[in-house]
Amino acid sequence: MEDLILGIGSRVEHPQFGKGVIIQVRSDAWEITFIDNGTRIIQRDFTGMRVLEAVETPSDIATYEKMEKSLIRVLRRFTDIQETVPLGQRWTGGRMVLYPGDPTLKEKEVPIDAFFHKIVMVRDRLRVLEQRVNSSALSDEDKVNIQQYITRIYGSLTTFNVLFKNKDDYFTGDKGT
Repeated sequence: MEDLILGIGSRVEHPQFGKGVIIQVRSDAWEITFIDNGTRIIQRDFTGMRVLEAVETPSDIATYEKMEKSLIRVLRRFTDIQETVPLGQRWTGGRMVLYPGDPTLKEKEVPIDAFFHKIVMVRDRLRVLEQRVNSSALSDEDKVNIQQYITRIYGSLTTFNVLFKNKDDYFTGDKGT
């Protein structure tokens, strides 16, 4: 079922809930209003549903996901609110030990979650800087030049992506261009 392109208005029949109409499309599920059973969220990988009439959703329709992404962009642009970014499970409770090249000096131990928090703060401040540059009165040429520096900084920080739980939170550079 998950390969089907069913848009808002598609008519379906569920073995348990009966006939219904898709009222919202999500990346992993459909929100369907069933005649006798109200609104339910059905995962796209559910195989027991029969399609009665498929309707393709126009690409310009505002979906829940598009609205959510737009709201996140607005919040990031006009506030300094920081999102909670989860540390990868395997690093939880871990520690990082730095050994100096001089054996007479003592090593430095840092909890990984404290280090990770600092990395996330750098990333968030870079994003704010990027947004402020793009909305500034600078010339387009100056904006492009500064944006190139910011992109290179992101690229330099990709080493730390191993700490993030979700790939959506990763640093991304210019990917070799």
